[in-house]
Amino acid sequence: MKNLWHLIKRAVTSFSNDPLSGADVARVERLLLLEEFEIWWSMQPRDQRHSLQVHERFMRFYPPAKRTEQAAALLHDVGKTVSGLGWFLRIVATLVGPRGAVFALYHDHENIAVQMLQGISEQRTLELIGGAVEDAVMVALRDADEI
Repeated sequence: MKNLWHLIKRAVTSFSNDPLSGADVARVERLLLLEEFEIWWSMQPRDQRHSLQVHERFMRFYPPAKRTEQAAALLHDVGKTVSGLGWFLRIVATLVGPRGAVFALYHDHENIAVQMLQGISEQRTLELIGGAVEDAVMVALRDADEI
């Protein structure tokens, strides 16, 4: 039931695809490496907004976060861009699971993000995005994503 409530809230909060404010974009640009920012910028505005919400929550849950850890909060969903799914089809993909090639891409977004950021992001960022570590930072990141 908790997962269903999360999905409903996430769908409602991601409905708007309006561009972010210049101040929000500048805040992200200051935190990310240039190539990380370019990848973040390729996300739909709704995903950019979500990444900012996750980052804000993450910083409340884990205030001493390093830049690499904050980058993981901002970049955790960049792999979703590869699927090309819009708002409605993402909801369908979430409900039916990784059936078919495109839905499978959507569900594998963490691994895809790590591949996209390989050679760009630092190892700590990649480990957090890919779920390769289990520590207090990872717990805070997962909790922050449970909007």
